[in-house]
Amino acid sequence: MPSKLQARQIRLVDVEEIPIAVFEHRGDPNLLGDSIRQFIEWRKQRHLPHGRHATFNILYDDPCEVAPSSYRFDLCVAIDQAIEDNSFGIVSKTIPAGRCAVLRHVGSDDTLGQSVAYLYSEWLPQSGEESRNFPVYLQRVCFFPDVPEHEAIVDIFLPIR
Repeated sequence: MPSKLQARQIRLVDVEEIPIAVFEHRGDPNLLGDSIRQFIEWRKQRHLPHGRHATFNILYDDPCEVAPSSYRFDLCVAIDQAIEDNSFGIVSKTIPAGRCAVLRHVGSDDTLGQSVAYLYSEWLPQSGEESRNFPVYLQRVCFFPDVPEHEAIVDIFLPIR
């Protein structure tokens, strides 16, 4: 579990609107790997490498708290072009502009849920801030296979008022 010292590691930032292309994973979280492979294939076909186009995830649900059939998770890439109709089901969305609390998570996704829970259950109530009407989202800064899983870097964005 993140230590109390992480409160000092939380940055408050103003985020500009981010146009994104989205693969909407809906259903069993155990099948997320299939969605990731399809999303990567679409990105390769469109020449959208993660080194030049930021990778995001939008977290709508905690997989421990919803039925597998109700689970929602968006795989996203920042774009600067229109999304054409495609067989992958990729759609256009936007990460809205606004203030966010940002916590950097280093390591495996196995402990990512603990960092997200820390933001909600410890930092938010003690901060005096209020959450905004947009889900927590992640920016994948460094990830496997570019780095070993334990060296992955993910910035967790909690939209606040």
